[in-house]
Amino acid sequence: MELLVAFRDDPAGYNMAKFLSEKMTKDNELYRGENYDLLIIPTPAISADWLEKKYNYDGFVFLSKHAAESGVLALTCHSTGNFSEAKFGGNNRQVAIPHPDLQKKYLQTLWKNKSQFSEFQITIEATHHGPTALKKPAIFIEIGTTEKQWNDEYLCNSVAKLVHKVMTNMIQSNPVAICFGGTHYPEKFTSELLEGKFALGTVMPKHALDNLDKDLFEHILQQNKMAKTALLDWGGLGPNKQKVIDLLEKTDLKVIKL
Repeated sequence: MELLVAFRDDPAGYNMAKFLSEKMTKDNELYRGENYDLLIIPTPAISADWLEKKYNYDGFVFLSKHAAESGVLALTCHSTGNFSEAKFGGNNRQVAIPHPDLQKKYLQTLWKNKSQFSEFQITIEATHHGPTALKKPAIFIEIGTTEKQWNDEYLCNSVAKLVHKVMTNMIQSNPVAICFGGTHYPEKFTSELLEGKFALGTVMPKHALDNLDKDLFEHILQQNKMAKTALLDWGGLGPNKQKVIDLLEKTDLKVIKL
């Protein structure tokens, strides 16, 4: 069973959690459900590396706000991890175990219902921020981009309904790929989730590749044991293209250039 998690002082996460909790049974601090449980925590979700000390679940789904300096309205989801210094939760140079099949199903469900969200960009983000130390899969599901959207209960409830739909239906297994290159909002990898056969593990964007070395690469592989393929945004690898190729050549991963 999965645990859905929201930070009490995150308006978007709290609004989604509040809506979902209405049909759940309160059991001390937990809300119990048939297909998932729910927890509203007093500390930021990006720093929730402590969760497994108290709660034993198969995975963690974080409901959260999304902020962007661009101001572009967006509905996003992403795996978590830090490729260098941990400025926003988690540990330095540590990535969490991704939640590939759930991410693919959620993004496809969001896309099928895009008419409800016509003003919003629907996209994944590259792997970033904490928590990073959980031993079970983790994913962030986010509503952006300003306080207006975070406090829009109708919007938050609409997204929460889709989260509930995903969590209460069977999620099929897909071949999994780790991803290298592209921007923070990686169009090629988003398209792969929506239209291709792969679910995605860790997504390491071009701007993070300067930090990639043998130790970090092996750590990423360890956290993505389910992946048999590496997808490369071939035009979006920048000056580190050869380094990525050289590291991948020493693995059994099938390499696909997008």
